[in-house]
Amino acid sequence: MSGRNNAYLIIKDNKLILVDTGVKSSFKKLSKNIGALGFSIHDINFLILTHTHYDHCQSANKIKEISNCKIIVSRMATDSIKNAYKVLPDGTFMATKLIVKIGRLIGEKKFGFEPFQSDIFVDGEYKLSAGDCRINIIETAGHSTDSISILVDDEIAIVGDAMFGVFKNSVFPPFADNIAEMLESWKKLLSTDCNIFLPGHGREIKRSLLQKEQKKRSLYH
Repeated sequence: MSGRNNAYLIIKDNKLILVDTGVKSSFKKLSKNIGALGFSIHDINFLILTHTHYDHCQSANKIKEISNCKIIVSRMATDSIKNAYKVLPDGTFMATKLIVKIGRLIGEKKFGFEPFQSDIFVDGEYKLSAGDCRINIIETAGHSTDSISILVDDEIAIVGDAMFGVFKNSVFPPFADNIAEMLESWKKLLSTDCNIFLPGHGREIKRSLLQKEQKKRSLYH
């Protein structure tokens, strides 16, 4: 389910696992897309948030109220959940540095979210049981301190903003708090058997492109 932000639905053995929610204004579209698959928001069993920037979690509380799902986040998200606001990450380009500076002045009035109750915290790694589907959740900090990625059957990784699928021949995010940590997270993802990486923004990323980018970026950082 895509748009300005991507959300992903994992369906296995009558278990529905939603990854990210998008902004609150996209809730109707999210509901419609889930409905087109024959399900509803009520059917969601787990909601995994790749991180707690507003554009990935603004509908988390609403979805939990409707479905009573369990919300899974990084342990590093504790403060942002408490504050209902995650400070925008640093810009990695001149233009995005300016965007962040303006965004931080606006702050939580625009980029906050409804407080929600989390149920499961990821410390390093967490294995989620969903029938015979192997789901492993790992920390992939760099874009933000609370970034996590979801490995499905060690074939597909849903990576949030650890990388972007917006730019041609590049996966480098326009926003990241710690580039060195992000590159280490890329190495961690490449150490898995995953061949497809699904970002929070843009199209799917092939393993070959991530390998190329990781090697190139490591020379400069």
